[in-house]
Amino acid sequence: MLIVKKFGGSSVANKERIFNVARRCIEDYKAGHDVVVVLSAMGDTTDNLIEMAHDINPAAKKRELDMLLTTGEQVSVSLMAMAMQALDVPAVSLNAFQVMMHSTSRYGNARFKRVDTERIQHELDSRKIVIVTGFQGVNKYDDITTLGRGGSDTTAVALASVLHADKCEIYTDVEGVYTADPRVVKNARKLDVITYDEMLELASLGAKVLHNRSVEMAKKYNVELVVRSSLTEAEGTVVKEAAKMEKLLVTGVAADANTARISVIGVEDKPGTAFVIFNTLAKNNINVDIILQSVGREGTKDISFTVASDDLDRALEILNENKERLTIQEITCNKNVAKLSVVGAGMMSNPGVAAKMFESLYNSRVNINMISTSEIRITVLVDEKDIEKAMNAVHDGFIMTE
Repeated sequence: MLIVKKFGGSSVANKERIFNVARRCIEDYKAGHDVVVVLSAMGDTTDNLIEMAHDINPAAKKRELDMLLTTGEQVSVSLMAMAMQALDVPAVSLNAFQVMMHSTSRYGNARFKRVDTERIQHELDSRKIVIVTGFQGVNKYDDITTLGRGGSDTTAVALASVLHADKCEIYTDVEGVYTADPRVVKNARKLDVITYDEMLELASLGAKVLHNRSVEMAKKYNVELVVRSSLTEAEGTVVKEAAKMEKLLVTGVAADANTARISVIGVEDKPGTAFVIFNTLAKNNINVDIILQSVGREGTKDISFTVASDDLDRALEILNENKERLTIQEITCNKNVAKLSVVGAGMMSNPGVAAKMFESLYNSRVNINMISTSEIRITVLVDEKDIEKAMNAVHDGFIMTE
């Protein structure tokens, strides 16, 4: 059996935890399995490197940031190989160049194009545990790239896919996927199983347990994932295709404070106006989420939408540069907002979910600014100061009554 195991930064934060991970991997190796390990940078290494870069140059080029940030994973994998060797088990550490993990050229948010398997397979055939740097790839210019925060999950799924692994285990500091963030919602429940679609929605909406692109890739290539704790022996949560069983009405509640609202006021009320605005943002790699358009009046209308907080300054700059062409009279923004979402495949066949969510928020005196829905998701925009109260209220309204 071939097993791919991914461990996050908190799982390898210090010497004790590195040896804990080494021993867990060696257990499977000694049971006769082939083991590939994917690691993130230790603890807060990535944050510390970003801080160091901003101290030197607040406007550092993304290429140079990628060159810097990928050093964190190289430290992790080399120390892990040393730990395994100290425990008398053959291991080898490899970076993205040595494996050759081909990526697109977008620094800071690259995507995999293909992954070569020859080197890894050679090392596995030599009965070594193979330890690979997560979060990174190599572009057509032979430059190192990063996949975005949380990208080590995507590395693990990509390797599991191309190596046809029997298992892909994602280890973190919680025991699986919960109905809400257990650090915010004290009575959150751990889920035994969750579908790809539900996990993808939760990951995209602020649940930090899995990188959303890793879930996309797992669904595309049918890689069954198990989310487990590196600190306990708990079974964890299986992420797979829809199970043939009665579904909970709502599977989980997620919050995302990395959100800002932009309003463009007084744009021309004619066909194509919204397209031109959002196309301009899209060409500059600005993702837009919730959108609300007012009813036209006196030949004009207002459009409000949300973007990631990290993209706010760039989005405002683009809109102001194109203000006249986009027929915008005024631009306003609000950084003090957060998204709250409920997700569940059971919502498709049950009316009244939105009403129940709004009732929970009303009872907690939380005001709703914007609303967005899909077949298995309802998202509302609320004031950031209310997000924890809102999250607990909605979780109690759905999960604790089922």
